[in-house]
Amino acid sequence: MRSISVLGATGSIGESAFDLLMRAGGPKAYRTVALTGATNIARLAEMARALQAEIAVTASPERLADLRDALAGSGIDAAAGPEAIAEAAARPADWTLSAIIGAAGLPPGLEVLRRGGTLALANKESLVAAGRLVMSEANRHGAQILPVDSEHSAIFQSLAGEPLENIESVTITASGGAFRDWPLERLVRATVAEASCHPNWAMGQRITIDSASMFNKALEIIETHEFFGIDEGRIKVLVHPQSIIHAFVSHRDGASIAHMGAPDMRHAIGYALNWPQRGPLPVAPLDLAEIGNLTFATPDEQRWPALRLAREVIRAGGAAGAVLNAAKEQALDDFIAGRIGFCDMAPAVERALDACAREAGFSADPTDLEQVIGWDRRGRHYAACTAGAA
Repeated sequence: MRSISVLGATGSIGESAFDLLMRAGGPKAYRTVALTGATNIARLAEMARALQAEIAVTASPERLADLRDALAGSGIDAAAGPEAIAEAAARPADWTLSAIIGAAGLPPGLEVLRRGGTLALANKESLVAAGRLVMSEANRHGAQILPVDSEHSAIFQSLAGEPLENIESVTITASGGAFRDWPLERLVRATVAEASCHPNWAMGQRITIDSASMFNKALEIIETHEFFGIDEGRIKVLVHPQSIIHAFVSHRDGASIAHMGAPDMRHAIGYALNWPQRGPLPVAPLDLAEIGNLTFATPDEQRWPALRLAREVIRAGGAAGAVLNAAKEQALDDFIAGRIGFCDMAPAVERALDACAREAGFSADPTDLEQVIGWDRRGRHYAACTAGAA
C-alpha cells in the first residue's frame, strides 16, 4: 500500500488533497504517515481519524493538549511545533504534499528531499527563498519534486520532457484577482475584506490577497525560473480572467502547447498524486461552447509592481529571493493588521530589498537553511521598519 503524508492538511490545498484521498478510499487505499496543520485542531484531528494517520502535528505548541484530547482513544500520536513538523516530514513516506503556507514550509520540505522522497510541492515560497538549495538537495539525494501550483503543473505537463533549447518562452496566466477592473486611484482605499474575495478560485485569505496584489504571480515567476531553469526573459505573464488556460509553452517552431482546465486545485494535486499515470478526478470537464470566450491582456506593472520586483530579484540572484519572500510576508501581515494600506505592500518590499542589497553576502546564493533564515529575518525586519513610511 502506498504511503503518504500531507503537510498543511487544514489549509485550502490540504482540504482538496483530503477530498481526493477520501474519494479514493482513504485508509483502504493509502497508508497515511503524517498530517500537519496550524490552529484548526478539530479539523486536523477529524482528518487524522478519517485517514487513520500515524501522527498528527499542530504548528502551535500551546495547542498540543487540545490535539491530544481530540485524538484520545484513536491510537494516533500527537506532537506540536515547527521541529515536530520537520520530524514528521522526515518519516518515510512514498509521497508527501507540502501545502504549508510561507517560509515555514521550507524546513519540512528539505527533510522530505533529504530522505529521497517524492515531494509534491505546493509551497512556492521554498523555491523563491531557496531555489538553488532546494534543487541541489533534490539532486543530491535522488528525490523527485512534482509541482502542485496550477501554473507549474501546467508547464510540467506541457513540456512533457521537451528540451529547453526547443522552448521559445513559457507563459503563466493570472486571473487579475479581486481588483483587476478597479481604477488605480481606488486601490489605495482597498480593504482587507475586499482583497480577500477572489473572483474564480476558492483559496485561503493570504493567497487570495497575494492574488489581488499579484505577489502570488511574482512568486510564480521566480518559481518558474528556479524549478525549470528558464531564463527570466523567456517567462511571460498574461492576465486571463476566465482562469481556464493555466500556462502554455511556446516552441521555437512557432507552435504553443497550452494546458486548460477548470479552476480547481484538485487537478494539479491529483496529477501529482497519480504521476506518472493519470487517474480519474472529480473535476468538471471543460465545455468551451458554454464558456464562449477566453480573453487575455498584458498586465499593467503600475497596478501590479510586484511583477517588476520578481524580475529584478531573478536578475539579482543571491539572497534576493529569500528577502523578497520574507518582506512580502511581513507586508501582508501589516496589511491584514491594518498597519499599512494595500498599495503600501510593494514599496515596503522594495525598500527591504534595497536595504538588504547593501549588506555583505547579499549577492551569494544561500548554501544552507541557516543562511536562508538569516536573510528571512533581515527581510522581515526591514519591511516592518518601513510599514509606516509609504
